[in-house]
Amino acid sequence: MNLSVEPGFLANRAIETDDRLPVFDKYRGSPAWEVCRANASLMDAAIAAAVEAAPVMAQMKPYERQRILRHCHARLQAEAADLTAILVREGGKPIGAARAEVARLLRTFELSAEAAGRPVGALHDLRGSPLSGTALAFERRFPIGPCAFITPFNFPFNLVAHKIAPALAVGCPFVLKPASTTPVSALRLGRILAETDLPPGAFSILPGTREAADRLVTDERLRFLSFTGSASVGWDLKRRAGRKRVTLELGGNAAAIVAADADLDAAVQALVRGGFTNSGQSCISVQRILVHQSLAAAFTERLLAAVKQLVVGDPADETTTVGPLIDEDEARRLTDWITEAADGGARVLCGGGRHGAIVEPTVLERVPETCRVWAEEAFGPVVVLRIFETPEEAFTLVNASRYGLQAALFTRDLDTIMRAWDRLAVGAVIVNESSSFRDDAMPYGGVKDSGLGREGVHSAMDEMTEPRLLVMPHAG
Repeated sequence: MNLSVEPGFLANRAIETDDRLPVFDKYRGSPAWEVCRANASLMDAAIAAAVEAAPVMAQMKPYERQRILRHCHARLQAEAADLTAILVREGGKPIGAARAEVARLLRTFELSAEAAGRPVGALHDLRGSPLSGTALAFERRFPIGPCAFITPFNFPFNLVAHKIAPALAVGCPFVLKPASTTPVSALRLGRILAETDLPPGAFSILPGTREAADRLVTDERLRFLSFTGSASVGWDLKRRAGRKRVTLELGGNAAAIVAADADLDAAVQALVRGGFTNSGQSCISVQRILVHQSLAAAFTERLLAAVKQLVVGDPADETTTVGPLIDEDEARRLTDWITEAADGGARVLCGGGRHGAIVEPTVLERVPETCRVWAEEAFGPVVVLRIFETPEEAFTLVNASRYGLQAALFTRDLDTIMRAWDRLAVGAVIVNESSSFRDDAMPYGGVKDSGLGREGVHSAMDEMTEPRLLVMPHAG
């Protein structure tokens, strides 16, 4: 079979290599593309090109950066159907979820284009101190310099966009290493960027070997590293990153609290969507559902009825809501965790089976807290039920995790909402919606093992810039 070969991009130009990486159709398990993989030498060349491009990028006018982002948005919009088809094949993403990701990709570029055209700065009036006399301080933000980006497989368009679009908005050149299981999406973005008049070296997108990717972590010429992926890998990268600034968007173990006054039907609808969309392969996917004892029976009945209505199968089918995991090893790992919980006394209320890379949507209860499906990030289509008596008990259960990305709360009571906001050690508390809610404009990130810093277009732009003051005397 002659597979389509996707080149990498080195210093804005397509480049082919003899080292080819197969990319599989995740539902059928057959090779669908080959991508050109970079070695350490090519990665070094990409970093050097980004360093050379940095001063030129920094001098680009805001309207020039805005024009490039608008070009990307227009081209992505024109190719939306093809991009959706790529997500279905290389990511195994049901077509409805794939369309939603492409819509978010467009929004991320649109937000970045809008932000690129706005002046960023502040005025600090220093006249309140006799030591400062009549001074005023003017603050502007300047691009931090060459950036390194490492992205995961689960949202291969939008999580790439959340790094590269803000970088272009502020004028930072970058080198991107996409996930080896889903690199085609990022390379298609590279094709569109290559159509622009960005300065040479402004971007490189290179699937790479482990040794090549390591250059992005350790090379001191890079000023910023943004990584999205597992906690174990992310914290190790930070340890080795040297003096560069680091943003980490890592794992989660998201909990949802269903309080005694919750709207049951709305909560069930949101939690099924939040727990099983993208086959649960999201850092903020609903994993632990904590239900007030007065609602437990009714909630469980409605939840199981809704989960059993999910359609599992071919992601290209319009009716499918749950497709395969990224590979069979991940599916096997998750079913091992489910078996471990069942052996420890948990009840499997539905699902639990595996068919190749597909894991049936699964609901568990009475899971011991020592089991991995309770304590770790499941990253698959499984949710765990737990009953609580008081809000304080629920808050304690949410916080009894090494993760702290997002949590959901279903209630009509403002006092409960404010107490949760005060008590829950997470990056965001989402009210009357699932923990998987994310808007591309909002600050996004976690605490504890869930990460460091914040993403989202405006937050990422702050991470990729540094303030610089101009202090002047003022006669007034």
